[in-house]
Amino acid sequence: MEYTTEINGIQVNAVYSEETVQQVFMPLLQHLQALRREKQRRILVMLAAPPAAGKSTLCQFLATLAKVTVLGMDGFHRRQEDLLSHTTERNGKTISLVEIKGAPETFDLPALREAVWKIARGEVIGWPVYNRLLHNPVENALKTEGEILLLEGNYLLLDLPGWRELHQAADYTVRLQADPEMLRSRLIERKMASGVPHEKAVDFVDFSDMPNARLCLEKSLPADLTLQVQENGVFCPVPAHT
Repeated sequence: MEYTTEINGIQVNAVYSEETVQQVFMPLLQHLQALRREKQRRILVMLAAPPAAGKSTLCQFLATLAKVTVLGMDGFHRRQEDLLSHTTERNGKTISLVEIKGAPETFDLPALREAVWKIARGEVIGWPVYNRLLHNPVENALKTEGEILLLEGNYLLLDLPGWRELHQAADYTVRLQADPEMLRSRLIERKMASGVPHEKAVDFVDFSDMPNARLCLEKSLPADLTLQVQENGVFCPVPAHT
């Protein structure tokens, strides 16, 4: 099944196998609807995955199959001017934060935590959306309305101080896993789609994006549902014991 949407200002094309749609996605959505009825209130679902695993596109696709409100943590990127004016240490060198944009320290974690707990309590607030072409969040781009809120992001299940508490606000969690080499290829293509030349895209991905991807793959908390992403549009449930 082919699907096209716009993610952070860039058109994205995806393909999902019919088997995955019918045997994975539909049962997941049915479970979430049953969970909402059981709790008799709005529920918050968190979907975490490494960069380029297709989490944003998947969430938009799920919203075409059922009534869910999709939110992203990317709107909590620190602003470009802030990243340009602050530094960090990486591989023994002092570098600008903008050089590792997308790493955990380049997000406004306090603002994200505050917003997550507000929506977990049922509040309707303005939600920011990141625009990859503007390189900055657009404030109050969405309203957190609806009976099922689906929040996606790289670090929602990150098992590090300050981050690991986030999942406690969720009623249900989903995690995507993927082969690192597949992620690298997708990340390079995505960087080039925003206007970056191939050589610079490769350098940025290897220096910044891939460490973030490995961090997500190696330092994430267990989820209620874990799916392995494959190249052919297949998402395979991973047994809990692995």
